[in-house]
Amino acid sequence: MRIVISEFMDEAAVASLRRQFEVQYEPELVERREDLLASLADADGLIVRNRTRVDPALLERAPRLRVVGRLGVGLDNIDVAACEARRVTVFPATGANALAVAEHVICSAMMLLRGAWQSSVAVALGQWPRAGLSNGREIAGKTLGLVGFGGIGRLTAVRARALGMEVVAFDAALPADLPLWQEHGVRPLPIEALLASSDVVSLHVPLTAATRRLIDGDRLASMKPDAVLINTSRGGIVDEGALAQALRDGRLAGAAIDVFEEEPLPPGSPLAQAPNLFLTPHIAGVTFESNQRVSSLIADRVARFLIAG
Repeated sequence: MRIVISEFMDEAAVASLRRQFEVQYEPELVERREDLLASLADADGLIVRNRTRVDPALLERAPRLRVVGRLGVGLDNIDVAACEARRVTVFPATGANALAVAEHVICSAMMLLRGAWQSSVAVALGQWPRAGLSNGREIAGKTLGLVGFGGIGRLTAVRARALGMEVVAFDAALPADLPLWQEHGVRPLPIEALLASSDVVSLHVPLTAATRRLIDGDRLASMKPDAVLINTSRGGIVDEGALAQALRDGRLAGAAIDVFEEEPLPPGSPLAQAPNLFLTPHIAGVTFESNQRVSSLIADRVARFLIAG
C-alpha cells in the first residue's frame, strides 16, 4: 500500500510509516499541484497540513484513496462531504496541538499588553526608547475574552487564570447553565458583552458560514480602545481590512494574527502597513513537541486504518 505526504511531518513518524508502507514524502509537494495530483493515481492514503486542497478535483485523480490524515485540526482545506461521498475517511489530529496554541495565545497577550516587542532594532542601533516603553501593562488583573470554549479555549483559560486574569467566554454551542463553566472558573457572556468588557480577546472557533467575518468593523468598534485581539483559529473570521483600519485609527491597541483569509499573505494586504500588529505564518499550533505529537497520532491512525482494511 502507498501513502503520499504532501507537507512537512516529523521524520520519526515518516520513518514509522515507511516500515509498513511505500511512502512518498515531499514536504514541498503542496506547491506543485499537478505533481501532487499525478502522485495520487495509485495512493491509498494522503497526509496533509492546512495548505493541500483536498477537493473533488483531487479525489477524482485518486481512485484508490481510502484515508486522509490531517496534521492539525481545521478541516476547511478538506471537502469533507466530497470525501464522505467517495468513502474516504478523514482523520484530524484533534487535541494534539492544543497546548501549543494555548501557549501562543498567552505569549501574544503578554507581548501586546507590554508593548515593547518592536523595540529590539532601536535598542541595537543605540537608541534608548525607555520612556516611551514604560507604560506597558501587566497581564494580571486583566480580562481575557474567549470566543469559543472548546479544548484550546479551556487550556488557554487555565493558563490565563494562573496568571491572575479573569476569564469570560462565549460559545454558541454551550448553554450558560453547564457545570463546565464553574469547573473552569469562567463566566459565560454573550459575544457583545464579551467584546465590550475584555482587555484581551482571543478567537477559538472554526471557519463556517456563521463565523465568517464574525469580527467585523462594528464588532471591532465595540471593543475597548486599549484592548488587543488575537486570532489563532482561522483566517476569514476577522475582517482584515476593518482590523487594519481600527489599528490605524487607534481604536484598538494591538493585534496578533496567525491565520489569514489567503495564505501566504498576498501583496497589497491591508495588514501589511497596519501598526501594532504582530503577524506569524500559521504556526501557533506548530512547535517541536506538538509536531511530534501530531505526526505520531496521524501516522498511527492512518496506518491502523489501512492495515485493518
